[in-house]
Amino acid sequence: MQGVLSGFAVIAVVIGVGYLIGRRGYLGGGGREVLTKLAFHVASPALLFTTLARADLSVIFSDRLLVTAMSTAAVAGVFVAVGAARGWGVGRTTIGALCSSYVNSGNLGIPIAVYVLGDASLVAPVLLFQLVGVTPVALTILDLASGGEKRPLWQRLLTPLRNPIALGSLAGVAASASGLTVPGPLMDPLTLIGNMSVPAVLLAFGISLRGSTLPLRGAERAPVLLAVTLKAVIQPLVAWALAAGVFGLHGALLLDVVVTSALPAAQNLFTYASSYRVGEVLAREAILLSTVLAVPVLVVVAALLG
Repeated sequence: MQGVLSGFAVIAVVIGVGYLIGRRGYLGGGGREVLTKLAFHVASPALLFTTLARADLSVIFSDRLLVTAMSTAAVAGVFVAVGAARGWGVGRTTIGALCSSYVNSGNLGIPIAVYVLGDASLVAPVLLFQLVGVTPVALTILDLASGGEKRPLWQRLLTPLRNPIALGSLAGVAASASGLTVPGPLMDPLTLIGNMSVPAVLLAFGISLRGSTLPLRGAERAPVLLAVTLKAVIQPLVAWALAAGVFGLHGALLLDVVVTSALPAAQNLFTYASSYRVGEVLAREAILLSTVLAVPVLVVVAALLG
């Protein structure tokens, strides 16, 4: 209980500061865009590199990761199917699918893993899976769907190598897999820069709330409702069914899988939406509502399985 509440309290305070910054106009009219670009092009790639370069990649190969991957694919697939049927567009549907399945495993998942599960490393498989597997694929789709001049096939295949977040993730994995120890004079400044990522994302998210309408009142109501339902309710249920029914997990292992699946949509998804200028309202409202709903969901999960 303490971990759930403290993790959400930290996020709420920083988002609230961002809202006040936007309301007061301290950063001017372009403050949110600057923070978004800072996070997307500089801070987040540095954070992903330093995180993955020091990670134990062997944690990826486990039953828990298979449950995470399968539950992620299931709920994202539902959103993609509905988005295709309703004609929501590739970019918008991609953002919605991410909001339906991409959990906040970093700034919220780590404190909850510490206080609820008792071990911060338990969130590592989810973090690595999303950074190494989901993020490059999703950003490649957004790149290709963003329009502009048609490029040759070989250039399209190299799209992930043009994205700063994907590059940071892949470079970190390469460093870890090779056993390379990054020298302190290089790692320390990268760590310092990477530490700006989460605050910048949360502040930009808070600024975006200034002047926005209440959730579920605009044209994005249907995709937001679908994304939030899939994220807050369906994904943890699918994870529980797979973990208990298919892989035979129980006790602490079952609690770990369901808790991580019940985490809300990650705030950095709003950064992606803003960077590609697609699905921004969808991302903002889905993140906000899934974060609010995650509090009672996580409390119930911890009470039933803890």
